[in-house]
Amino acid sequence: MKTLTEEMSTLTRIAKGIAAQFGKDCEVVLHDYTQSYESTIVLIENGHVTGRKVGDCGTNLGLEVLRGTVSDGDQYRYITQTKDGKILRSTSIYLRDEEGKAIGALCMNWDLTEFYACNSALKDILETETGAVEEVITNDVSELLDALIQDSVRYVGKPVISMTKEDKIKGLKYLDDKGAFLIKKAGDKISKFYDISKYTLYNYLEQSTEL
Repeated sequence: MKTLTEEMSTLTRIAKGIAAQFGKDCEVVLHDYTQSYESTIVLIENGHVTGRKVGDCGTNLGLEVLRGTVSDGDQYRYITQTKDGKILRSTSIYLRDEEGKAIGALCMNWDLTEFYACNSALKDILETETGAVEEVITNDVSELLDALIQDSVRYVGKPVISMTKEDKIKGLKYLDDKGAFLIKKAGDKISKFYDISKYTLYNYLEQSTEL
């Protein structure tokens, strides 16, 4: 596959088929990574599950695949949660070109919230293979970047005001590994949050490659 466009008809039929099979509580999303990460969603069925629509952004898991932090990236039957508390069982499959580069993703998010209310009777259907995966689902790439920045602070284990140079390098490496710098103008927001200049930011990132 060279581009998603040439397979769009087939991918659309697959997405509609999955949504029809599992019903209105199963969201099916197609991301096109040749687009800006602020608007990777090119097709969505049952978008009410997460509140997203065509033109919205990808998640942090996609950023890690694009950054190369994870070599494969496909995830099956993992549990995640929406901002409004819905419990989802999700699968993310990355679509690649002839050279193996990720050019898109087909993702399924099945809302199991009501099943969890009856979990004793439905224990078998709720069992997962890979356990909980922290995936940030949002329609605003700025919120996605904010979440990654807060994750970096938790990873370092201290507030920015108390961080040493080495701590900041550690936090910036975390963000780089997570693909945060693939988001447009992420450097401006991250340097401001870490209270460093853009020059220092790139200097620290260069030093982080030695860790």
